[in-house]
Amino acid sequence: MVTTVRPSEFEEIRPGVKAPAKETILTPRFYTTDFEEMAKMDLSANEEELKAILAEFKEDYNRHHFVRNADFDQSWDHIDGETRRLFVEFLERSCTAEFSGFLLYKELGRRLKDTNPLLAECFLLMSRDEARHAGFLNKALSDFNLTLDLGFLTKSRKYTFFKPKFIFYATYLSEKIGYWRYITIYRHLEQHPESRIYPIFKFFENWCQDENRHGDFFDAILKAQPSFLNDWKAKLWCRFFLLSVFATMYLNDLQRSDFYASIGLDARSYDKHVIEKTNNTAARVFPVIIDVDNPAFYESLEICVSNCEQLRAIDETNAIAPVKFLRKLPLYLSNMTQFIKLYFIKPIEVEKQQGCVC
Repeated sequence: MVTTVRPSEFEEIRPGVKAPAKETILTPRFYTTDFEEMAKMDLSANEEELKAILAEFKEDYNRHHFVRNADFDQSWDHIDGETRRLFVEFLERSCTAEFSGFLLYKELGRRLKDTNPLLAECFLLMSRDEARHAGFLNKALSDFNLTLDLGFLTKSRKYTFFKPKFIFYATYLSEKIGYWRYITIYRHLEQHPESRIYPIFKFFENWCQDENRHGDFFDAILKAQPSFLNDWKAKLWCRFFLLSVFATMYLNDLQRSDFYASIGLDARSYDKHVIEKTNNTAARVFPVIIDVDNPAFYESLEICVSNCEQLRAIDETNAIAPVKFLRKLPLYLSNMTQFIKLYFIKPIEVEKQQGCVC
């Protein structure tokens, strides 16, 4: 491979090792949970489906997929300027998210080995997949003369505690939205190969099937725990997690619209497609989904996009921290108001749709 050494435009913790992105409400999070509660879960209501999913995990369809080929053996210095910065950021965010999944699933597999072996084996096999994804993404970063110190991330990141049912809501949506993100990019670039600026996108078709299988596992877990889905509290929480996942993606991607433009996608159209598909997929298990066709849904999100642009502009000024905070406060309050408005958009009851193919 031809590599040109060039000064790094990114902050490094040591030569060639990128400093982790600053943690914000929009960055990928690391999770922990109540392992004892997880160990006591009764899976009998859906045990056969879980065993079938375990058998599929054991097939390891992608064991030979994540192998770099000759397409990578070149210099990537022609990806430069703002496109380079945004692409490196895309690789870092993706790697961090996959590594977060690896850590959670690996720890669950270890902690549940003796008390809930079916769950434990599923989690360990999913951690295998996530480790491959993270390693492949980190190797891609090396083409841009950078890597992430994943051991440093393990020790330095704050961990968010979620009860098991919240872990299931969040990871189910994370895996399913990951599927729709990857397959949408793959299909677009299949039709427009001239926009495939880097060969990693060729791997997305098989890659997203890992995401889909993981999502199916969490679908089966939720169905094995009817109390997580069949009362009024479940409806409230499902709305919250759907909105959180959709809003986080929309705000992140609109902030990085130039990256999507570099591969021939309009960030808004792309996100609206992914949100619609993920929302419809969630109808297979969640008792409610979001009415994303309500004009108020994207109106509120666009106000949040504008607020976030103003927040970044304030950060770039030379004002002292207290002055920055006072300038930001109305924008924070506006974002909170918009999220509350989004939450109270009347949801779509979908119990009758469950079991359909979406």
